[in-house]
Amino acid sequence: MDPANRVILRTERHPAASEVGRRREVTTCDDLYEAAETFEEVYEAIVDRVLAAAEAGPVVYAVPGSPLYGERSVTLLRARCRAEGRPVRVRPAPSFLDEIFAVLEIDPAERGFTVLDGRGLPDPLMLYLPTVIFQVDTQIVLEDAAARLQRTLPSDTPVTVLTDLGTPLAKAASYPIGAIPAGAAGLRTSLFLDPPDTGLAGVVRAMRRLRVECPWDRRQTHESLISHAVEETFELVEAVSRLPAGSPDVEEPDYGAYAEVEEELGDMLLQVIFHANLASEAGAFDIEDVAEVLLRKLVHRHPHVFGGTEAKDADEVMANWQAIKAAEKPRVSLMDGVPGSLPGLERAVELQRRAARVGFDWPDARSVVDAVEEELAELVEVLEGEAPEGPAAARELGDLLFAVSNLARRMEVDPDIALRRASGRFKRRFRRMEELGNLESSDLDRLNALWEQAKSEGL
Repeated sequence: MDPANRVILRTERHPAASEVGRRREVTTCDDLYEAAETFEEVYEAIVDRVLAAAEAGPVVYAVPGSPLYGERSVTLLRARCRAEGRPVRVRPAPSFLDEIFAVLEIDPAERGFTVLDGRGLPDPLMLYLPTVIFQVDTQIVLEDAAARLQRTLPSDTPVTVLTDLGTPLAKAASYPIGAIPAGAAGLRTSLFLDPPDTGLAGVVRAMRRLRVECPWDRRQTHESLISHAVEETFELVEAVSRLPAGSPDVEEPDYGAYAEVEEELGDMLLQVIFHANLASEAGAFDIEDVAEVLLRKLVHRHPHVFGGTEAKDADEVMANWQAIKAAEKPRVSLMDGVPGSLPGLERAVELQRRAARVGFDWPDARSVVDAVEEELAELVEVLEGEAPEGPAAARELGDLLFAVSNLARRMEVDPDIALRRASGRFKRRFRRMEELGNLESSDLDRLNALWEQAKSEGL
């Protein structure tokens, strides 16, 4: 190192940096860490200091380990130098990863590996390869990393804590995730784990194994799974209907209800993964292809987010969505493409939505109330001259239900969920009536009184 060059150290809090400081005059950036509120501000300030010093002559900016790995300040410095036409040369050096692989005696090329920054763990955190988490430098970072890992991994999953590697104080010790010592965090601390099958990747692998080893899973086809998909769909709808109306935008989320939704979403996901696995066996596509097709669709149909289009409100977003979708899948009629297998209420709402695209719609919800009252009056008129089970009465009842579903649409309420919640209220109130008295020996007045009492209790 030319003695005439000015040397700036990112930090002096490292054995190698301290050795450089003993041999020659250096400038450190430790003061910038104390003055800034975020690490990004620190790195920007470091770059400013280095470039300012470079105005007076050559500068050596030195960092612990490799300047090419995990050094945000180097990345920013090189970008600024390119933008300003300044010459810059990077001299590679051994990385902390080399020390980790040597200590653990693993070949990272054998199975692949993942390297994550403890200060900015990705979301979602998908673990399926041997993983190194570096920059676990504070207790807060350590606790956050452990909590994130335990969301999908068992708390007894072993994690190796690696500290001060490459120095006489080097230490490597394994602990269960849930029992990592509080004092393990440090300026030169990293975590290593080889995760068991977990999360989405774990489910995919489990499904592939089931197709080989489980007699029931092995005999399934796309057709045989249809009934299961339908059943799981309705179980999910029922679980969602138990959430407070307007969730998640409510003051007090019902986490018990959310636990049911989580389980039912898992059952639905199983159906998606099962079908994708069968398609993969046929050489058609796999779960990654499904996700990629969905991703491209989301990007293409949201140009106001991923492109240069603007959308001022949700109505304009839907109009753009429908226009893009129509261009992708041209149809002769707006009524085309509505599955006949949809439940009646959902099919009615979708048909009404299609008609509304060309303006064939009520101006507001109050106008639909008038239509509901009109359909009800027509049903009453038919019932006065015909038996309830007659065809005319059934037709008028259908018209009434169609009008009610239209009202739900204009109110932006899912009619099926609204009906399920009403059924749930009825169920709770009736059970309370059974607790309050002997229903079989009660006359109608008594039953109505019990109903009102149950209702008054907020059930």
